[in-house]
Amino acid sequence: MSPWTAASAVLVLALLPCAVMVFRGTAFDRLVGLEMATVVLTLALMAVAEATGRGAFVDLAIALALLSLGGGLVFVRTMERWL
Repeated sequence: MSPWTAASAVLVLALLPCAVMVFRGTAFDRLVGLEMATVVLTLALMAVAEATGRGAFVDLAIALALLSLGGGLVFVRTMERWL
């Protein structure tokens, strides 16, 4: 097992607190959990790309990071109606 594989496994385990926050929190807690899960998942994809030597996972991680920013902004824009 390479260090990159171990790092990706640890990062996948770090998604559990994010999932708890997404499933049990208020609407704003869910947004924080979702954004944090995106950061952790992007780092995990980068670690998997380094462990396997495939550059496609790096492209996927960059696309995920860019699209999550837009998704978070749309979610906040939708939730401002209830403030």
